[in-house]
Amino acid sequence: MFIFINGEKTELSLETLADVVNHYKLDEQLVVTEVDGEIIGCEDRPRTKLQEGMKIEIVQFVGGG
Repeated sequence: MFIFINGEKTELSLETLADVVNHYKLDEQLVVTEVDGEIIGCEDRPRTKLQEGMKIEIVQFVGGG
């Protein structure tokens, strides 16, 4: 299926938003996810099923000074 991740059209064979976070090897506690304009907390990612054309934004927090 095709979905948009951070504005880029991407083809993935995954089922949930949690799968997307894991696919990119991101620390689920250090990212914010938004699906079609709605923030999805880490506890809801496993229940958020991917759908064709879904727009996902992933922002990762990075420490530094």
